[in-house]
Amino acid sequence: MIPFSILDLSTVSEGSTIPESFENTRQMAKRAEELGYNRFWLAEHHGMPAVASAATAVLIGHVGAATSRIRVGSGGIMLPNHSPLVIAEQFGTLASLFPGRVDLGLGRAPGTDMRTARALRRDLEAGAQGYPNDVIELQAYFAPPTPETQILAVPGYGTNVPLWILGSSHYSAHLAGMLGLPYAFASHFAPDDLFGALEIYRERFQPSAQLDQPYAMVGIMGAIAPTDEEAAYHFTSSQQQFVNLRRNVRGPFPKPLKSMDGFWSEQERFGVDHSLRLAVVGSPATAEAKLTKFLTDTGADELIISTPIHDFGARLRSIEYFAGLGDVMQKAA
Repeated sequence: MIPFSILDLSTVSEGSTIPESFENTRQMAKRAEELGYNRFWLAEHHGMPAVASAATAVLIGHVGAATSRIRVGSGGIMLPNHSPLVIAEQFGTLASLFPGRVDLGLGRAPGTDMRTARALRRDLEAGAQGYPNDVIELQAYFAPPTPETQILAVPGYGTNVPLWILGSSHYSAHLAGMLGLPYAFASHFAPDDLFGALEIYRERFQPSAQLDQPYAMVGIMGAIAPTDEEAAYHFTSSQQQFVNLRRNVRGPFPKPLKSMDGFWSEQERFGVDHSLRLAVVGSPATAEAKLTKFLTDTGADELIISTPIHDFGARLRSIEYFAGLGDVMQKAA
């Protein structure tokens, strides 16, 4: 049975506060560790009132201090927003605090709107074009120093923090394969290129010092509840959020609705359903059937689950259901 992991955005639900979202993230990481999840990753986003994980490395430290075994890391750090040396120092610090538990997933997108991206990057074009070289530079900062080393990441050098390439396109698949790094595909919100990207990654993979064979993680968005109806109710919060993003309406993560009818247009419904078509939403029996097919179709080595549910108690129960499915599927295998 493949490992299950968690992707969290430190969601700020309507009616709650940012400090409460940080405490929820801490509690969810502790529960994920108890349930046997493999990793707990946080993602860098900016300018989104519903997402409080902008200072991703800081929040990873918060999670790492609350846990003892589960791997912690980024899914991901948007590297063109930063100097590679700064990221090496941040994650070298994390790796020194939590030895053997830290992952560094890297993305190329800005993780925000274009105006905020300009405030972060200043030069958008140079940031994107230099991404492959930035990844290689970052790798060098984590390596043991040699007599030729001119710049030291302190902390950082010699920690050999494992890098991942994240993406939702063929570009990221080519890069991950060329560099011989593990690959995580964002199929939880951008599934269109999933199968093509996995094929490219596996075909083009070149063994590296970090990895000798391809290792692919795939993402899903999910909500599991005792009944299909209750799960669909919780999932309306994510559907609303996707509509709001397309409308450029910024606000906290919305409360669920009894029905999406009247909230979205037919065109918006089609767009959201298309983006979220791989979501695993339903009762445990419904979810098991969907999840089994998805994992069989992708041949993935690992699954990472995003559970954006407004009510924190229901969110915790959902990851408990997913963990239970993992146990059931393992026994069946």
